Amino acid sequence: MNQTSFAWKKRTILFLVSQGITALGSAIVQMAIIWYVTLETSSGAWVSALTICSFVPQMVISLFSGVWADRYNRKRLIILADIVIAAATLILALLFPHLSNNNVILTAILLVSVIRSLGSGVQSPAVSAMIPQLVPEEHLMRFNGINATLQSIIQFASPAAAAAILSMSVFQSVLFLDVSTAVVGIGLLVCITLPPLQKTVSGEKTSFFSEMKEGIVYALSNNLIGLLLLIFGVFIFLSIPSGFLSALLVTRTFGEKYLFLTIVEMVGFIGMTASGLLLGTWGGFRNRILTLLTGIAVYALFAILAGLIRNFVLFTVAMFFMSSAIPMVQIAVTTLIQEKADPGVQGRVFSLLGMAYSGFLPIGMAVFGPAADHIAVQTLMIITGSLLLLFAILLKINRSFYNRGNNEQTKLPMPETDPTGLG
Repeated sequence: MNQTSFAWKKRTILFLVSQGITALGSAIVQMAIIWYVTLETSSGAWVSALTICSFVPQMVISLFSGVWADRYNRKRLIILADIVIAAATLILALLFPHLSNNNVILTAILLVSVIRSLGSGVQSPAVSAMIPQLVPEEHLMRFNGINATLQSIIQFASPAAAAAILSMSVFQSVLFLDVSTAVVGIGLLVCITLPPLQKTVSGEKTSFFSEMKEGIVYALSNNLIGLLLLIFGVFIFLSIPSGFLSALLVTRTFGEKYLFLTIVEMVGFIGMTASGLLLGTWGGFRNRILTLLTGIAVYALFAILAGLIRNFVLFTVAMFFMSSAIPMVQIAVTTLIQEKADPGVQGRVFSLLGMAYSGFLPIGMAVFGPAADHIAVQTLMIITGSLLLLFAILLKINRSFYNRGNNEQTKLPMPETDPTGLG
């Protein structure tokens, strides 16, 4: 192993560990919050409110954070976001024992979820854009597979950890754990030295809003990236009943117990882990879009099956295979952007990807959450799964789009811009 190879691998491993530790604490807290709200209210409206507070602020701040990720030091942005998230969580932990009214407690949780969402909105595009600074382009798909595996392992462990802590202690103990993991993760991230960012876009000083406009124009001026953002948003929207309302389905169909919730969550994350490991070693199809469409189709098929099943064991099997398709979709979209987008504008492109996620998700929750109080979640899963399958088929027969997914390491050029910033 030569010195250059050792250097990037060492930096990448340290980055993975730092983000993994931080993500573990956040995942445990998020799981505990979702379960607390779900079990305390058993209401689709309250779950929808939590989801909206967790993602709408992230969508709004993404308008600005993408520019920050391209303009400022990405490592410092990640650290700052972690500090803000940890501080908000610490305040909730300290105040929680003094909040006696259940509505006040739920309102406080929603408020802290807003702050955590803002921090995530700043952090997410910086993390995604920082990865190509650390990893050579030919290793991006495999790295994203390894990273997805790590995240899946974290998500797999977090339900069990949350359930264990909630069973043996009180809710605020989970919050203190998140603060501790944030401190460790920040400490490790400080030790990483980033290589210089190689930009091919103009290095001239422009206004903040000109840079924001430049990123939007860049993303939407070519068919590939613009359509990828739309596909990802539609996937998130139509996956709401099968993914984000599954806790309601479990409690209403199989019983209001932490055990059932834990089993379903853990089985799902085992599927995601297995899929991430597969992509990390295999690297996916040569055509990245084939990997993407396969993921959407597999997810859709098993979402339909999960909606038809009433046996808990068979339901968990369907959830396993459905969840295994999620990394295929996420990794394919992320890798295509990392391979095709100019490094100097990737922060802004990934902020738009984050907006697609945090925008379509609350819209979906606003539609399907209240609907789940009147229509069986299983019925919603069958309907949305069928629409997703049709969506994948239509994309597959669009040859001009499908053929753009071949693994050609070519950056998409910046469009012609008005140097005055007024056009």
